This record gives sequence, structure tokens and C-alpha cells, in this order.
Amino acid sequence: MIFESHAHYDDKVFEEDRDMLLQSLQANGIDAVINVGAGIDSCKKTIELMDKYPFIYGAIGIHPSETGKLDEESFKWLKESCGHKKTVAVGEIGLDYHYEEPEHSVQKEWFERQLGLARDVKLPVIIHSRDSARDTLDIMKNLHAEDLGGVIHCFSYTKEIAREYLDMDFYFGIGGVITFKNAKKIKEAVEYIPIEKILLETDSPYLAPEPNRGKRNSSLNIPYIAEEIALLKGISYEEVVTVTHENAERLFRVR
Repeated sequence: MIFESHAHYDDKVFEEDRDMLLQSLQANGIDAVINVGAGIDSCKKTIELMDKYPFIYGAIGIHPSETGKLDEESFKWLKESCGHKKTVAVGEIGLDYHYEEPEHSVQKEWFERQLGLARDVKLPVIIHSRDSARDTLDIMKNLHAEDLGGVIHCFSYTKEIAREYLDMDFYFGIGGVITFKNAKKIKEAVEYIPIEKILLETDSPYLAPEPNRGKRNSSLNIPYIAEEIALLKGISYEEVVTVTHENAERLFRVR
């Protein structure tokens, strides 16, 4: 069975068929899903999904692109929501410099605050880092994120950066991009990263793998990701699925 470590089924693109899709996952070999919050409304919907579906767990946190909307009242709500019995991580949090807004100083402030939140509530973190490799690493090292544990979601940097995260004992979320023909850098990193540090993820509804690139993504596409990882690492598909499931159980303390 497959552990889907990162999806956004609260997204509005699933409005028409969300229940039917989610109800089909277990019959298709997916027995656990972490729905990951991005904003306050997203986190609220994540809690609704956790309450409705036994196999869905949640991560509560504010994506860097949404940090401009954060304030002390909403931050207090985040901390309270981390107490939900099925909240397994603080995320996704981090830095995203692909766009100019929010200002980098705002992103850094709330990234640091949310790392502190994870420490307070004793949960691992799900890290988003886009075009911000050095700043993300510096903040995590300064705040000793290695004590928290967590995963670098949608890892997209070099194997040299991967080495630094391995030194912090972090996991790596690998999704559909690994199947793209031009993803040479990521393929090299995945060859380098031990399978014991890899998690399977889709980031649904985004980043669908080949042969469904450009379409709405869902956890049903994970086999394409696992097959590519197996090919790159010279191991069986079954081993990829089994080990990554054990990895996710270990990190998120789910049995």
C-alpha cells in the first residue's frame, strides 16, 4: 500500500468529484494521505477532511506565499489546530522567492515563527523552498530544525544541497517532476539520496507526472513516481512503495 505524503484535496478543483475520488483511493492501493494546509481557509478544510475520512491526516501551516495575510490571531488559531488528534505536521512552511510578494522579510519572519510553533507542539515540519535554497537552509540551521525533523517537500535542488539536509536527518518529498525528461538535476539527487529518506508525494492537484503532465493531479498517479524512482535506484517498485511507506509512518508517527 502507498502512503501519499503531500496533497491538497481542499483545493477547489476537486469540488465536483472530491468524495468519489477520495473514496476510490484505498481500492487503488493508497491507504494513507496527508492533506497539507497552505492558508487559514485551507487549514480549516484540511481539518474537515481529517474528520470525515479515516485515512486522511493533516498538516497545519501557512505557505510562504500566504504569509502576508498572517496576524497574531490567526497564528493563535494555528497553534490550537495543531492539537487536533490527526494533525501530524506543521506545514507547508518555508520560503518562496519565485515571485516578489510577500516581501522576503515577511516570509522569513513567519517561517521562523512557524518553526518555533512546531517546536512548541512537538511536530515535524513540511518545508517549501523555491528559489531560496541558501536562506531556507540558514534559517533552519540557525533554529536547529534538525531537532524537529521533517521533509523537504517537492525537493528541486542539487545533490549538494541534499547532502546538507541529509546531515540534518531530513526526508525528501519526491513527486511528479522526477518523471519529466528535463529533470536531470532532480534525477541525480534522487539517485544520491538513500531510499530510506524518500517520501512519495503528488502535491495534487499540481505537478502531475508523465504521462499525465499538464492535467489535474491526484494520488492515483503515484505509481508513475514510484516506478521512476525504482528505475533510478535499481530496485523494485515494491521496495520503493514499502520503504517509503515505512519512512512516512516513522516521520509522521502514523500507524
